[in-house]
Amino acid sequence: MSTAAPPTTAGVLGAGKPGPLQGLLRRRGLAKLLLLAVAAAVLVPLAAAAWPGGAWPTALTVDLSGPLDHASNWIIDNRDSNWLFVYVLGHLSNAVVLSVRGVYLLLLALGWTGVTAGVTLLAWRVAGLRIAAVALVSFLVSGALGMWVPTMQTLALMIVAVLASVVVGALLGLAAGLSPRLFKILRPVLDTMQVLPAFAYLLPVVLIFGIGVPAALLATVVYAAPPMARLTALGLRGADAGVLEAVSSLGATGRQRLLTARLPLARKELLLGVNQTIMMALSMAVIASMIGAAGLGDRVYQALASVDVGSALAAAIPIVLLAIVMDRTTAAAGEKLGAAPTAAGPRLLRGWPVWAGIAAITAVVALVGRLAGSTIWPAGATLAIARPVNDVKEWMVNHLYSGVPVVGGTADWAAHFTNWVLNPLRDGLTALPWYGVLLVVAALAWLIGTWRTALTAVLAMAAIGVLGVWKPSMDTLSQVLAALVVTLVLGVGVGILAAGSKRFETVLRPVLDVMQTMPQFVYLIPVVALFAVGRAPAAAAAVVYALPAVIRITTQGLRQVDPGAMESARSLGATRWQTLRQVQLPLARPALLLAVNQGVVLVLAVVIIGGLVGGGALGYDVVTGLATGDLAIGLVAGVAIVCLGLMLDRVTQPTERRTTGKGA
Repeated sequence: MSTAAPPTTAGVLGAGKPGPLQGLLRRRGLAKLLLLAVAAAVLVPLAAAAWPGGAWPTALTVDLSGPLDHASNWIIDNRDSNWLFVYVLGHLSNAVVLSVRGVYLLLLALGWTGVTAGVTLLAWRVAGLRIAAVALVSFLVSGALGMWVPTMQTLALMIVAVLASVVVGALLGLAAGLSPRLFKILRPVLDTMQVLPAFAYLLPVVLIFGIGVPAALLATVVYAAPPMARLTALGLRGADAGVLEAVSSLGATGRQRLLTARLPLARKELLLGVNQTIMMALSMAVIASMIGAAGLGDRVYQALASVDVGSALAAAIPIVLLAIVMDRTTAAAGEKLGAAPTAAGPRLLRGWPVWAGIAAITAVVALVGRLAGSTIWPAGATLAIARPVNDVKEWMVNHLYSGVPVVGGTADWAAHFTNWVLNPLRDGLTALPWYGVLLVVAALAWLIGTWRTALTAVLAMAAIGVLGVWKPSMDTLSQVLAALVVTLVLGVGVGILAAGSKRFETVLRPVLDVMQTMPQFVYLIPVVALFAVGRAPAAAAAVVYALPAVIRITTQGLRQVDPGAMESARSLGATRWQTLRQVQLPLARPALLLAVNQGVVLVLAVVIIGGLVGGGALGYDVVTGLATGDLAIGLVAGVAIVCLGLMLDRVTQPTERRTTGKGA
């Protein structure tokens, strides 16, 4: 073994003997398992004697239907009379309606010419000529698809929702960034807001505000504000201590330090927060349509009801284009603001005559459009794609659904996946004693983290049993695990190929962009057409939705492996496969674990939506609770989903202590 090789490479390409650290970690893992075995030998017989049977004991459940029904009835009875609803929430609702309507009327007043010109010029100023061309084409395509008015409705709601989310998230992030105590308090709240499925909090929002724009906007803010809060807190807490010390030495007050040092140093994180907030808000466009939000989301949701793939695609394409334009524009703004400031300030904020010129040109173009009598996209300049797309869908169904020689049809695949994977996994988890599940969760979480990690995961699973939804939770868990395995196999495989070929990654990037920005509901429509209704299509849609994130994270992690370690491995005569298996993959372990973690979150989100297409279990309970207004069913299932997500997060993401090898 050459001494020139780095220690990491030498350890990976060694003669197969574990190093001292690896041996220590293995002994620690063995010690943890032995302790768990001793605890199980004592506790399992006691649990089996006290509560015989494998199902969660009825004596350990808490029935929340009474209190939740009472709360629901109180809200309904007092919604029109109580001072909280009349003088606080009522004014908030009116302000939301007026804000969205005002933005929508402004967009209509500008007309399609003014809006297109304004967005194109804004993208040019912020992101450059290429993104401006993308913005121009995107709005022209939205009009050509006959979706101009729905696009303006969605854009008006998104503008107000993003502004509200940014303000709320920035204030929460400001508090968390300046106060470590508040950061510890807000962190679990933000975790819950992000993991809780949108369907679960749609129900209480609808009970309070009723069906309409206010409920849709508030649900969007709850979902989209956490990324802004997290990144704001991250930027403030990560500010250069030397700069802050220098500002303090000049006698600056706390407010002056915040305005002149902390916020400017965190501007890149703030713009990234705005970027993520926009993407999260757009992903809520379809879900918000279920409670009264008009626009593109409503068109997609209506198409789902009739399995109309063509109409759904015609409405989904503008959503994807809006997401791409906003993503690229805000990302470019973040890069510019992240650059070193000059004496005149960041380049993006200089040149107010340019901004005045953009406003003037937009107004002139809008006026010309109005004088030409063309405020709304001309009906004669539209392209109907619904019928051709539906024809393609019908051809695929007729030729791929069944009767395909040798490989069988998609219906056969769905049946085999259900019978050979989903059913055995569900039956196995359901048949496993509840204390056995808790022991397995404790073992996995403790091996990858600390005893605190294991305790959190076990308590999350125990909370599911206490809520009385143990069996449907095991069903949902089986779907998540099956979809996650397929996602990881495909995602890591494609990510490895993309990391090894820049050309392949370049071709793959726009495909991943479209897949990530496509609304979740859109995936359900062709999947249902090809696989029929059931748990298999729900799992298939989850795989398609989660795949892009896993591919991207895997590719980035492999690309960031130390080039020196790679070169050392090649100099030792390692083949490409040996370098990948023994160097790249081990060194990219943090990124791969992050890919697993993100895959869990995304798969869980779509499996729940799969309750609309026969996925059953907790997803069906959440959807049923929303449809019937039953707070007890919908909210309890939503909390159970949060507990599942928390448990899966703890068993897939190692803690900092475990990663650094400081022990448990």
